[in-house]
Amino acid sequence: MKIVTKIALALLAVVIIIASYLVYGTFINPKSPRDTVTLVQEDLTLEVDYSKPFKKDRLIFGNAADGALVPYGTYWRLGANFATTFETNKEISFAGRSLAAGKYRVYAVPEDDHWVISLNSEFGSFGYTEPDYEKDIMSVNIASAQLMTAVEQFTIDFVEGDDSLSLRFRWDTTSVSLPIN
Repeated sequence: MKIVTKIALALLAVVIIIASYLVYGTFINPKSPRDTVTLVQEDLTLEVDYSKPFKKDRLIFGNAADGALVPYGTYWRLGANFATTFETNKEISFAGRSLAAGKYRVYAVPEDDHWVISLNSEFGSFGYTEPDYEKDIMSVNIASAQLMTAVEQFTIDFVEGDDSLSLRFRWDTTSVSLPIN
Protein backbone atom coordinates (compact mmCIF):
# COMPACT_ATOMS: atom_id res chain seq x y z
CA MET A 1 0.00 0.00 0.00
CA LYS A 2 2.91 2.35 0.73
CA ILE A 3 4.14 2.13 -2.87
CA VAL A 4 0.71 3.08 -4.23
CA THR A 5 0.58 6.09 -1.89
CA LYS A 6 4.06 7.19 -2.98
CA ILE A 7 3.14 6.89 -6.67
CA ALA A 8 -0.10 8.80 -6.12
CA LEU A 9 1.75 11.58 -4.26
CA ALA A 10 4.39 11.75 -6.99
CA LEU A 11 1.71 12.02 -9.69
CA LEU A 12 -0.11 14.68 -7.68
CA ALA A 13 3.14 16.64 -7.35
CA VAL A 14 3.73 16.45 -11.12
CA VAL A 15 0.16 17.62 -11.83
CA ILE A 16 0.55 20.54 -9.40
CA ILE A 17 3.87 21.57 -10.96
CA ILE A 18 2.45 21.46 -14.50
CA ALA A 19 -0.70 23.36 -13.48
CA SER A 20 1.40 25.98 -11.67
CA TYR A 21 3.59 26.46 -14.72
CA LEU A 22 0.54 26.90 -16.97
CA VAL A 23 -1.08 29.39 -14.59
CA TYR A 24 2.18 31.31 -14.22
CA GLY A 25 2.84 31.42 -17.97
CA THR A 26 -0.71 32.33 -18.94
CA PHE A 27 -1.87 34.67 -16.19
CA ILE A 28 0.98 35.86 -13.96
CA ASN A 29 3.93 36.34 -16.32
CA PRO A 30 2.83 35.62 -19.89
CA LYS A 31 5.34 35.78 -22.74
CA SER A 32 2.69 37.80 -24.59
CA PRO A 33 1.41 40.34 -22.03
CA ARG A 34 -2.23 41.42 -22.04
CA ASP A 35 -3.19 44.95 -22.94
CA THR A 36 -6.40 46.91 -23.04
CA VAL A 37 -6.80 49.83 -25.42
CA THR A 38 -9.66 52.21 -24.67
CA LEU A 39 -11.03 55.16 -26.61
CA VAL A 40 -13.49 57.58 -25.01
CA GLN A 41 -15.10 60.31 -27.15
CA GLU A 42 -18.02 62.11 -25.54
CA ASP A 43 -20.61 59.33 -25.01
CA LEU A 44 -18.74 56.68 -27.05
CA THR A 45 -16.46 54.13 -25.40
CA LEU A 46 -14.56 51.54 -27.42
CA GLU A 47 -12.31 48.92 -25.86
CA VAL A 48 -10.04 46.18 -27.22
CA ASP A 49 -8.58 43.52 -24.92
CA TYR A 50 -5.78 41.38 -26.38
CA SER A 51 -2.34 39.86 -25.80
CA LYS A 52 0.80 41.25 -27.44
CA PRO A 53 3.19 38.62 -28.86
CA PHE A 54 6.72 39.53 -29.97
CA LYS A 55 8.24 38.93 -33.42
CA LYS A 56 11.49 37.40 -32.06
CA ASP A 57 13.16 37.10 -35.48
CA ARG A 58 10.32 34.92 -36.82
CA LEU A 59 8.52 35.15 -40.14
CA ILE A 60 5.13 36.46 -39.03
CA PHE A 61 2.88 36.66 -42.12
CA GLY A 62 3.48 34.51 -45.18
CA ASN A 63 3.07 31.07 -46.63
CA ALA A 64 2.77 28.01 -44.39
CA ALA A 65 5.44 26.27 -46.49
CA ASP A 66 7.89 29.03 -45.53
CA GLY A 67 7.19 28.51 -41.82
CA ALA A 68 5.12 31.66 -41.22
CA LEU A 69 3.77 32.01 -37.70
CA VAL A 70 0.48 33.33 -39.16
CA PRO A 71 0.03 31.67 -42.57
CA TYR A 72 -2.04 33.42 -45.20
CA GLY A 73 -5.61 32.21 -45.43
CA THR A 74 -5.84 30.82 -41.90
CA TYR A 75 -7.61 31.87 -38.70
CA TRP A 76 -5.64 34.17 -36.39
CA ARG A 77 -6.89 35.35 -33.01
CA LEU A 78 -5.29 38.81 -33.41
CA GLY A 79 -2.75 38.34 -30.66
CA ALA A 80 -1.98 35.47 -28.33
CA ASN A 81 -3.45 33.57 -25.39
CA PHE A 82 -7.13 34.49 -25.00
CA ALA A 83 -9.38 35.53 -27.86
CA THR A 84 -9.20 39.25 -28.65
CA THR A 85 -12.36 41.16 -27.74
CA PHE A 86 -13.84 44.39 -29.07
CA GLU A 87 -16.50 46.24 -27.09
CA THR A 88 -18.61 49.27 -27.90
CA ASN A 89 -21.15 50.93 -25.62
CA LYS A 90 -23.29 52.22 -28.51
CA GLU A 91 -24.08 51.46 -32.13
CA ILE A 92 -21.25 52.35 -34.51
CA SER A 93 -20.26 51.93 -38.14
CA PHE A 94 -17.59 49.23 -38.27
CA ALA A 95 -15.85 49.41 -41.67
CA GLY A 96 -19.04 50.83 -43.17
CA ARG A 97 -21.40 48.31 -41.57
CA SER A 98 -23.75 48.90 -38.67
CA LEU A 99 -22.64 47.25 -35.41
CA ALA A 100 -24.87 47.16 -32.33
CA ALA A 101 -23.52 47.97 -28.88
CA GLY A 102 -21.97 44.90 -27.26
CA LYS A 103 -18.89 42.80 -26.73
CA TYR A 104 -17.51 40.68 -29.56
CA ARG A 105 -14.70 38.27 -30.32
CA VAL A 106 -12.61 39.76 -33.12
CA TYR A 107 -10.31 37.68 -35.31
CA ALA A 108 -8.67 37.86 -38.71
CA VAL A 109 -7.71 35.79 -41.72
CA PRO A 110 -4.65 37.58 -43.13
CA GLU A 111 -3.90 37.44 -46.84
CA ASP A 112 -0.99 38.92 -48.79
CA ASP A 113 -2.71 42.21 -49.70
CA HIS A 114 -5.75 42.31 -47.37
CA TRP A 115 -7.21 40.88 -44.18
CA VAL A 116 -10.67 39.53 -43.54
CA ILE A 117 -11.61 40.79 -40.09
CA SER A 118 -14.58 39.16 -38.39
CA LEU A 119 -16.68 39.86 -35.33
CA ASN A 120 -18.23 36.93 -33.52
CA SER A 121 -20.75 36.80 -30.66
CA GLU A 122 -18.70 34.09 -28.89
CA PHE A 123 -16.20 35.80 -26.57
CA GLY A 124 -14.30 34.97 -23.39
CA SER A 125 -12.68 31.79 -24.65
CA PHE A 126 -9.08 30.81 -25.14
CA GLY A 127 -8.10 32.14 -28.56
CA TYR A 128 -6.21 29.11 -29.80
CA THR A 129 -9.43 27.37 -30.74
CA GLU A 130 -11.29 28.65 -33.75
CA PRO A 131 -14.64 30.29 -33.10
CA ASP A 132 -18.01 28.84 -34.01
CA TYR A 133 -18.28 30.48 -37.44
CA GLU A 134 -22.07 30.20 -37.25
CA LYS A 135 -21.88 32.93 -34.57
CA ASP A 136 -20.09 35.44 -36.82
CA ILE A 137 -21.83 38.82 -36.77
CA MET A 138 -19.92 40.23 -39.74
CA SER A 139 -16.75 39.92 -41.82
CA VAL A 140 -15.06 42.76 -43.71
CA ASN A 141 -12.19 42.88 -46.21
CA ILE A 142 -9.60 45.54 -45.36
CA ALA A 143 -6.52 46.30 -47.46
CA SER A 144 -3.20 45.82 -45.70
CA ALA A 145 -0.23 48.17 -46.02
CA GLN A 146 3.49 47.50 -45.81
CA LEU A 147 5.49 49.38 -43.18
CA MET A 148 9.03 50.63 -43.78
CA THR A 149 10.12 49.63 -40.27
CA ALA A 150 9.15 46.39 -38.56
CA VAL A 151 7.02 46.51 -35.40
CA GLU A 152 8.51 44.03 -32.90
CA GLN A 153 5.44 43.57 -30.70
CA PHE A 154 1.91 43.14 -32.08
CA THR A 155 0.01 46.36 -31.40
CA ILE A 156 -3.64 47.37 -31.62
CA ASP A 157 -4.54 51.03 -31.22
CA PHE A 158 -7.09 53.65 -32.15
CA VAL A 159 -5.99 56.36 -34.59
CA GLU A 160 -7.93 59.61 -34.50
CA GLY A 161 -7.90 62.03 -37.43
CA ASP A 162 -9.69 65.34 -37.90
CA ASP A 163 -12.92 63.67 -38.99
CA SER A 164 -11.95 60.02 -38.82
CA LEU A 165 -11.34 57.16 -36.43
CA SER A 166 -9.64 53.85 -37.19
CA LEU A 167 -8.85 50.67 -35.35
CA ARG A 168 -5.29 49.82 -36.35
CA PHE A 169 -3.43 46.49 -36.21
CA ARG A 170 0.38 46.49 -36.67
CA TRP A 171 2.96 43.73 -36.52
CA ASP A 172 6.18 43.05 -38.33
CA THR A 173 5.93 45.07 -41.56
CA THR A 174 2.14 44.86 -41.92
CA SER A 175 -0.48 47.41 -40.94
CA VAL A 176 -4.26 47.26 -41.27
CA SER A 177 -6.58 50.17 -40.43
CA LEU A 178 -10.30 49.60 -40.08
CA PRO A 179 -12.53 52.72 -40.24
CA ILE A 180 -15.01 53.35 -37.43
CA ASN A 181 -17.73 56.02 -37.39
